[in-house]
Amino acid sequence: MIRGSCLCGDVQFELTRVTGPFELCHCSRCRCLSGSAFLAQVGVRREDFRWISGRDSVGSFEAPLLHEPPAYRSCFCRRCGSPTPDPEGHAAWVEVPAGLLHDDPGVRPDKHIFTHLKAPWFTITDDLPQLDEEALVRWRQTSSL
Repeated sequence: MIRGSCLCGDVQFELTRVTGPFELCHCSRCRCLSGSAFLAQVGVRREDFRWISGRDSVGSFEAPLLHEPPAYRSCFCRRCGSPTPDPEGHAAWVEVPAGLLHDDPGVRPDKHIFTHLKAPWFTITDDLPQLDEEALVRWRQTSSL
């Protein structure tokens, strides 16, 4: 079991497994949300995700639509502000901020995404694939997600 929680511990969840993707998103919205150069998120199948506590403590914010639906929705603990998984999501996958995980998820980052929007002060120094928006769309069309 892989445990996770927000900073204050109000929001807690567990994962039976993490299958990925494990993406490092460099878009401006994810950078604002994380307060860092990128937001690290892991993909978890909905059936492998379980809320332990604090689902009702999660708030959300929907940013204005930039190009086309869906809108950018961020979820957070109302008490400490940590980003959280979306409790209202209905997709087959749950995006989990990797920094919330207390245990090793067993997967490692597999790509940088939206690299054309990365912070000018940050240099990517690893060998992971770097996908701009066009390359990411192509990848998602051919992946099994």
